[in-house]
Amino acid sequence: MKYNPKINEDLARHPGMANLHPLQDDEDCQGALGLMFNLQEQLCQFAGMDAFSLGSLAGAQGEFVGLLLIRAFLHSQGLADRDTILVPDSAHGTNPASATLAGFRTIQIPSNHRGRVDLAKLKEALNDRVAGFMMTNPNTLGLFESDILEIADEVHQAGGQLYYDGANLNAIAGIARPGDMGFDVVHINLHKTFSTPHGGGGPGGGPVGVKSHLKPFLPTPVVKKTETDPTYQLRFDIPDSIGSVSAFWGNFGVLVRAYAYLRHHGLAGIRRNSELAVLNANYLKSLLQSEFPPAFEGVCMHEFVLNLKKADIGEQRAMGVAKRLLDHGVHAPTVYFPLVVPEAAMVEPPETETPETLRQFAAILAKVRKECIEQPELIEGAPWETPVRKLDEVKAARQPVLVEEIRGQTTN
Repeated sequence: MKYNPKINEDLARHPGMANLHPLQDDEDCQGALGLMFNLQEQLCQFAGMDAFSLGSLAGAQGEFVGLLLIRAFLHSQGLADRDTILVPDSAHGTNPASATLAGFRTIQIPSNHRGRVDLAKLKEALNDRVAGFMMTNPNTLGLFESDILEIADEVHQAGGQLYYDGANLNAIAGIARPGDMGFDVVHINLHKTFSTPHGGGGPGGGPVGVKSHLKPFLPTPVVKKTETDPTYQLRFDIPDSIGSVSAFWGNFGVLVRAYAYLRHHGLAGIRRNSELAVLNANYLKSLLQSEFPPAFEGVCMHEFVLNLKKADIGEQRAMGVAKRLLDHGVHAPTVYFPLVVPEAAMVEPPETETPETLRQFAAILAKVRKECIEQPELIEGAPWETPVRKLDEVKAARQPVLVEEIRGQTTN
């Protein structure tokens, strides 16, 4: 995740922003509406899209909204029988879930030996039932989909739409744009790419951008101004809109933080951050390579996935390694995802890490690997130093505690 500068917090807490009421007249909120309008315009520039809606409250909701836009467009064209969404086998789990919630069925497209979309299998799956193809680029394995232009051409020739999951946009922000790759709709995780805090389930922001043919269906409200009336207005009178997807203006504080980050860094700064994130990931990958083989060879983007099944860790598993890292004061990487890699460990060092901290992490991981062989009991019982020790995961799954007793009271 991005570093969350304190200045973003200060601006979001500014009385002129924090004390606004969402039911105030537009005339009383011109500064806030101007911020939203400018954020829409800047996100269009970064993503290569023609219009943006800021209402979605999270990335997963952004996915859902994007798929509703695709469905609304297809219905307007008399193509309601296009009921299938294709998803890569390395996709985030929310992709097929969002597609199902939007009324589609899903078909999985396998990865090839290089960790990218298998283009031949994709071509086989394309037919007149396909509504769209959901992708993350770079993908969840941390690899850039180098066939993206051909993929876009194939999907469009088959009459489908190409959807961009913005989870990994922070690897290419300021460098490459989804719209230039051929994507028709994109959601951006403001809480990842543009630094707003992300923890405890939120708050988040998942603005959705579209090419012009999907613009009439965007959620309301949209902030607009015209040449004849230069004031900013929240517009709800969009006949073909899919409607509102959140209360009032969305997570406004998140929008303020993202706007502050964009204005502070500018295009050059955002690009530099992306370059440093990619550099850090490749440097750390090279430090680990001899003892922890990556799932796929070659240059990665901002993250890479280790295959711990190929690493020399004895009988230990990825979960044990992750738990033991906590004892060394290191935040554990995501494990067992993506599912296409056995004993996966996803490592994503952000642009703020220094070479020193990356070398320190590599040294700690090497120490844990040695413990796996020489002191397996340390791994099996980890974590030892955290406030909460290792839990009985089988018991937690089979006998979950669904109520909590507090001073004699039972709370659901």
